[in-house]
Amino acid sequence: MSKSPKDASQMTPEARYDYFIEQAKEHKTLWTLQDNDGCVMLTTEEEDCIPMWPSEEAAKQWAVDDWKDCTTLSIPLAEWLERWVPGMQDDDLFVAVFPIQEDLGVVIEPYEVEQRLTPKQRH
Repeated sequence: MSKSPKDASQMTPEARYDYFIEQAKEHKTLWTLQDNDGCVMLTTEEEDCIPMWPSEEAAKQWAVDDWKDCTTLSIPLAEWLERWVPGMQDDDLFVAVFPIQEDLGVVIEPYEVEQRLTPKQRH
């Protein structure tokens, strides 16, 4: 069982982003929520986002109230890099990294998350 921050609400959005990257690298999995229509979306004033969490447990904490019918979806890291990043870029979708009830977290372009998840290629 992976250790999760005891209380994510005590972490800054940047700290949650760092934790998310660290967990994704370690477990090679990202988590989101889905309903009957597919992946859930969050909308900020400017961007449409797909929320991503570092663990199933973290994702489940979001699945309450309006979201209680959602189920967790695990995405293998390789699949996320190969299919999700280009697809999200094409659709102008952003990633809401590790949102919690009080705070949407860092909202960032998928390729920026990809850059943190993939080791730099040396030329």
